[in-house]
Amino acid sequence: MAGGVGSRFWPMSRTAHPKQFIDILGTGKTLLQQTYSRFLRLCPKENIYIVTNEDYIDLVKEQISGIADDNILSEPARKNTAPCVAYACYKIAQLNPKALTVVAPSDHLITKENIFIKAIKACLAKAASEDCLVTLGIRPSRPDTGYGYIQFVESEVKEKDKRIKKVKTFTEKPELEMAKFFLQSGDFLWNSGIFVWSVNSIIKAFEKHAPELDVLFKEGNSKYNTAGEKEFIEKIYSNCKNVSIDIAVMEKAENVYVRSSIIGWSDLGTWGSLYEHIPHDENQNAIVGKNAMLYDSKNCIINVPKDKLVVLQGLEDYIVVESDGILLICKKEDEQHIRTFVNDVKVTKGEKFV
Repeated sequence: MAGGVGSRFWPMSRTAHPKQFIDILGTGKTLLQQTYSRFLRLCPKENIYIVTNEDYIDLVKEQISGIADDNILSEPARKNTAPCVAYACYKIAQLNPKALTVVAPSDHLITKENIFIKAIKACLAKAASEDCLVTLGIRPSRPDTGYGYIQFVESEVKEKDKRIKKVKTFTEKPELEMAKFFLQSGDFLWNSGIFVWSVNSIIKAFEKHAPELDVLFKEGNSKYNTAGEKEFIEKIYSNCKNVSIDIAVMEKAENVYVRSSIIGWSDLGTWGSLYEHIPHDENQNAIVGKNAMLYDSKNCIINVPKDKLVVLQGLEDYIVVESDGILLICKKEDEQHIRTFVNDVKVTKGEKFV
C-alpha cells in the first residue's frame, strides 16, 4: 500500500512527494524501495503488487526499476485501506483463486528482516491451512498513544507456532492511562497494519462484514486484468466508503489471529518515532545531514539536506527540518501540531507548500 500522503512528516513529506518515496533515514533507499526489497525475499517480483494513488504512478516506476505496469494498481481517489485491500485481493483472486496474500504498508521500518520473514512464513502457513485472517502484532515497549492495540487470548486449537494467538479485541489509539494499563497487562500488542490471508478468506470477510464494498468490487470480476479494469475502478471509487480495513472487517470478524513479533518495527508515523532509529551523537541528537553543527543542544531531531550548512545553538528537545525551501522548527512534545501547521499553511500560503 503506497498511496498515503504522510502529512505528519511535513515538510519532507509533501502531497506531490510523500514519505514512502523519500530516503527519510538517510540509508540510500526510500521506504518504498526497502519494502519492495524485503518482499523479494518472500516471492518473485511478478507477485508483488503496489497499490498507489494515480498521481504517484510515475514515482513508483522511477523507484522500482523494471516493475510491470500490471503490477501497479492505480487508485483514482484516497479512500483509506479497505478499498485498497479489496481492489488488490479481488483482482488477484481472478488470477489465482487459491492465492495467499500479504498486505503491508510501504512506509514502515523493519530492522530485523530475518525475523520478519520467519513471522510472515508462519502466518502464511496458518492462512493456508484454514479460513482465517492473520495480523502481525508487535510487543509494545512503551505506553504509546499513537498506535492501535490488539488484545489476544490463547487459541482454541493447538497452534503449530506458539506465537499465534486468537484476537479478542482491537482498540484504536488509546489515552495514556489506558495505554499504560495495556502495557502492564501483558496481553496486548501494537497493531502493525500488516495482514496475511487467502484471497478466499478476505473476500468471504468482505461479503459478511462489508457487503457494500463486496458488491462494488465483485462487479469487476470480468474486468480485472483486462483493458477495462482502469475504467471500472475509476467508476466505482467515487461510490466507495472511506474506511480502514480494521474498521470495515478486522474488528468485526471472529476468525482473526495475531502473531506476536519482535521485528524492529516502527510505522514512522511522526518525527518522534523516527528519533530512536537514527544514530545519536554524544548529546543524544539524531542527525540526518552531513553539515549540521550543533552547540549546547541535546535530544533534538535534525534532518537537513547534505549540501546545507546548519548551525544550531541552545536547543533542547526540538525538531528541525529543512526541505525544498521550507524550514520547520518545532518542540518534540508538540509534534502533533504539525498537521495543524500544514492546514494553516495550505489556507494562508497555498497548495504549493504542502
